[in-house]
Amino acid sequence: MRLWSLHPTYLDTKGLLAGWRETLLAQKVLDGRTAGYRNHPQLVRFRAAADPLAAVGNYLEGLAREADARGYNFNRALILHPPADGPVQMLTVAAGQVGYESEHLLAKLAVRDPERESLLAAADPPRLHPAFGAVPGDIESWERPEAGRRSQPAGVKSRTPM
Repeated sequence: MRLWSLHPTYLDTKGLLAGWRETLLAQKVLDGRTAGYRNHPQLVRFRAAADPLAAVGNYLEGLAREADARGYNFNRALILHPPADGPVQMLTVAAGQVGYESEHLLAKLAVRDPERESLLAAADPPRLHPAFGAVPGDIESWERPEAGRRSQPAGVKSRTPM
């Protein structure tokens, strides 16, 4: 399960569809409707929100908006707590995490969608998913870096993305 902090515009079709499906699973976990994935590290940041289901609903809405922009039709009726018209609590993500995710996604896009790879590679700093605001810091404590990946990817500056 990978719930990207990066803006969904950087995701290729496969990544966007997987993000929707995996976030629906995360929503199910947070709602107590499945026994699997209960301890998945990616859920830490949603559980830290005052209203975890509203936070994941806001995240799903961000994915659905990107789907709309691409002409896809994600079923918003599946969002248990869609965002209200008022302000939604922003989730935070450390700048080091954004760098780590950028490098991770760039590697995937190099194989699957070179055009989106170029878009993300040119972003300095990369845009974040609308549910997130950046804060200073290294890779998040819940992240499980892949074998061979450093805690801070080579060449990634510690910066605060917008």
